[in-house]
Amino acid sequence: MKKIMIAAAVLAILALALTGCSKSTEEESVNEKIQYVKISPKDAKEIMDNEESIVLDVRTKDEYDQGHIEGAVLLPVDEISSKAEEVLKDKKAKILVYCRSGNRSATAAKTLIKMGYENVLDFGGIIDWPYEIVK
Repeated sequence: MKKIMIAAAVLAILALALTGCSKSTEEESVNEKIQYVKISPKDAKEIMDNEESIVLDVRTKDEYDQGHIEGAVLLPVDEISSKAEEVLKDKKAKILVYCRSGNRSATAAKTLIKMGYENVLDFGGIIDWPYEIVK
């Protein structure tokens, strides 16, 4: 009988420990609803002109210095995981992400979504941007 009680106590402790390590059901359901969205440069420009948004350049500093969209915030894709919460404080803000050709922007957008950012839109690469850039 004593062994059964000890085993039951151990199982109860393990169950509590495992439950404490999981995400809340509410948080999981919110993250499952947030999806990766790709938009056109035209749609991105319309948002920039008419809505409050953050334009995020995920290229390298050298690429950014060669030409970028006016007002863009530089956060290289390889620094997203470590610096996004420092640079992008509002996880509900509309964030428009771009790179050179669209590969890094997709990676960055998906990473931001996994980090809990709720309104991330990827508009691809600056090579497809038909509007003005700052040099």
